Amino acid sequence: MMRLWPWLAAASSGVLLALSFPRWDQGWLAWLALTPLICAAFFSHHTGRRTALRKAALGYVAGLVFFVGTFFWLSTTLAALYENPWLYALAPLVAMVFACYFAFWTWFIGAVLVRDDAARKFPSSLCNLGTAAAGACAWVAHEWVRERLFGGFGWNDLGVALHRDLPMIQIADLTGVPGISFLVAFANLMAVIIVRRIVGELGPVFLKRIRWEFSFTMALIAVVFAYGVRALLAKEAGESVALRVVAVQPNIAQTEKFDAEAEAKIFAELDKLTGLGALTRPAPQLMLWPESATPRSMFADDVNYNFVIDQAKRLDGALLLGTTDFDPEAREDFNAAVLLTGHGETPQFYRKMHLVPFGEYLPLRPIFGGLCGQMVPADFTPGREATVLDLPDPKIRLAALICFEDTLGELTRRFVGSGAQVLVNITNDGWFAQSPAAEQHLANAVFRAIENRRPLIRCGNTGVTCGVDACGRVELWLKPFQQGFAAREVLVPRDGPSTFYTRHGDWFSHVAMLVTVLVLMRRLVVKRR
Repeated sequence: MMRLWPWLAAASSGVLLALSFPRWDQGWLAWLALTPLICAAFFSHHTGRRTALRKAALGYVAGLVFFVGTFFWLSTTLAALYENPWLYALAPLVAMVFACYFAFWTWFIGAVLVRDDAARKFPSSLCNLGTAAAGACAWVAHEWVRERLFGGFGWNDLGVALHRDLPMIQIADLTGVPGISFLVAFANLMAVIIVRRIVGELGPVFLKRIRWEFSFTMALIAVVFAYGVRALLAKEAGESVALRVVAVQPNIAQTEKFDAEAEAKIFAELDKLTGLGALTRPAPQLMLWPESATPRSMFADDVNYNFVIDQAKRLDGALLLGTTDFDPEAREDFNAAVLLTGHGETPQFYRKMHLVPFGEYLPLRPIFGGLCGQMVPADFTPGREATVLDLPDPKIRLAALICFEDTLGELTRRFVGSGAQVLVNITNDGWFAQSPAAEQHLANAVFRAIENRRPLIRCGNTGVTCGVDACGRVELWLKPFQQGFAAREVLVPRDGPSTFYTRHGDWFSHVAMLVTVLVLMRRLVVKRR
């Protein structure tokens, strides 16, 4: 049993982390979810040359449990949709790759930061704070790499677990999600370190020594909380303009979405919902359709093109929809957003820049083609420019984020830096049926509004269609998997503030990466000596 407890502790951390995210959404667990894994890394006694490898293996177990527990929908929904039992292996395969990041972190804290029995007693306050800070930096560093390596998939960073804890996440306008992840990882490390030090120093002189770890940790959390409360209570600076929006949620099943036999039905539903939305008073200034709204690209044939243009002609305002766009000269396909103004006479285009691996392109096609070829028969080309679209009435500049682009902080801030006053996400989360995927998508997207202090409007085929204000408050406009439309008025800042995050992006991750590399270099030098 003594040999088994570290592996059980590692697995329990994976379970607690998974419970912190939607669908279970118990974000408070994130404050202690890593502590069993940290205890296993610090206090499981292995001897010999395999010590470091065993530390990494503990993290791998935790990561495997966590990623299977949060991304299981990759297997269950796609395997059912494509009737391919091989796709049940997709989530375990993703977990097996991503678990390597947890393995690195556990090795780092267990074999690099704390290397001997004397260090595991944590006798010095200053050293303890440095150990926890370095460990939290390593956590941020591995999340940053996961978001970018091999196309990246950065959903469910540790800080995202707090998406409903509004006071604690307002600091995202300074640090982005990485700062929140750092705070949660730091608190987990300090919880273990403080308890271990107290247990080791209990005795007659216990109260005669000042220990700063607990006070500093609580003070740091209190400062972040106070900053958040102040941001939530602050009045909006500058003038705002009211934008009247109608978001259409057609709720077309994915099995019908691209079925030629269902084309007439899809046109009828879009026509009905758009017509009813246009009758609202005062008239909408922006009509939203979700990603891949029509059965085929609006440019695929005269039937789809004429249908879209006829709808735009009926509107007094603009129509924003998702479609595909083909460049005949370069022979490239793009996933695109099209803004039709002037009754369809003036189109503006944005081509999606960050594509979904295994959805819009197939990484390592020669290897995965046999397994996933039917799911991704051809690859889209990524767009090259963060194009901001212009509404003529009222004069507002908007960012049209497609699919999961609203989960990417660095990408979204580029639009705001180019003048976007409001963020609009058009998506088709119908791919994932009634799994937690759409809820996780929203949880990750909330932070884009806070980071840039811009409202976020989301229009989904099956949901989640909602509005998110500049402080991350979510207003659900339509229930998921409910067909309908929502007419709302959104206050858009005319001259919104440029936040520290908007100007500097993931600077916090870069600092964390630098600290991690310096610690590793120092360890290497010490080992050689």
